[in-house]
Amino acid sequence: MQATLMYGAHDVRVETVPDAQMVESADALVRVTRACICGSDLWPYNSMPKSDVGNRMGHEFIGVIDEVGSAVSGLKSGDVVVAPFLWSDNSCDFCREGLHTSCRHGGRYGFDGVDGGQGEAVRVPEAQGTLVKLPVGEDSALMPSLLTLTDVFCTGHHCAIKAGIGPGATVTVIGDGAVGLSAVLAAKRLGAEQIVLMGRHADRTELGQQFGATEVVAERGEEGVQRVRELIGDDGTRAVLECVGTKPALETAFGVVRDGGVVSRVGVPQYEEGPIGLDTLMRNITLTGGAAPARAYIEELIPDVVDGVIEPGKVFDKAFDLDHVPDAYRAMADRKVLKALVQL
Repeated sequence: MQATLMYGAHDVRVETVPDAQMVESADALVRVTRACICGSDLWPYNSMPKSDVGNRMGHEFIGVIDEVGSAVSGLKSGDVVVAPFLWSDNSCDFCREGLHTSCRHGGRYGFDGVDGGQGEAVRVPEAQGTLVKLPVGEDSALMPSLLTLTDVFCTGHHCAIKAGIGPGATVTVIGDGAVGLSAVLAAKRLGAEQIVLMGRHADRTELGQQFGATEVVAERGEEGVQRVRELIGDDGTRAVLECVGTKPALETAFGVVRDGGVVSRVGVPQYEEGPIGLDTLMRNITLTGGAAPARAYIEELIPDVVDGVIEPGKVFDKAFDLDHVPDAYRAMADRKVLKALVQL
């Protein structure tokens, strides 16, 4: 079968790899129909050391089950399913707490002999706990929005949930990438009344306004902090959603949050140390967030996608076939594409 591999910075290839095969009785084989490239894939794309052995890529996919193991119940061949970006058993103590990212028997696609999602098929371990059956056919026009439930929209939703967003809330979202825009939509869905989006790419912030942003702040650094405080009020914002993952973004978050407020961060951190001194956490600020337990949210969010209440698939602004995935990486890295959809 064909699959995507990364051999180093700016070196992505689509190559022939061994066919996905059943290994354990809890596995399922899924024929991939839709996949995508994550913003987190761009960090290794821009920095990965050269390797003679390519890394299998991709962790966001929708597909059709070809085969299920003898230990799998509730799923069968022909089911259209969505796969959260990590696999999990959905039954251990962490999963029961809604923390599937810490599943005692879970793992990551593309590692330890498990296929990556940017390929023609995937062996999904712990299939019964991982895969969620979709109430639509594989050619449904809803597929782009349902695909966001694998990661990006659930990540924005998680960011908003951890910040305690509810009706009437005032929120600042840092970042106009796909996660930041998803966080805007999630905050709006949860009832936020004022949503300030910090971003400087006009096409992206325009989509953010469609999703529910009430104001856009293009300035960065201290100038951006002051502009947000002018819009919100001198005390700052009670809830800040940091969706970038860089240290300057975290510093901005602490700059715009009010005393006693919450900074929820979900961007993959590109730093080892951050501001935690007297002028930050000692202001009784809560720092929260982390990897989104997408499996905990998917079933709750599917009805709103199917009913058209939300349309998170608008973050996909260009589609590529599998052969052109290297072009998709390049386009996203060059900021010519917000989020690339891969159609198989």
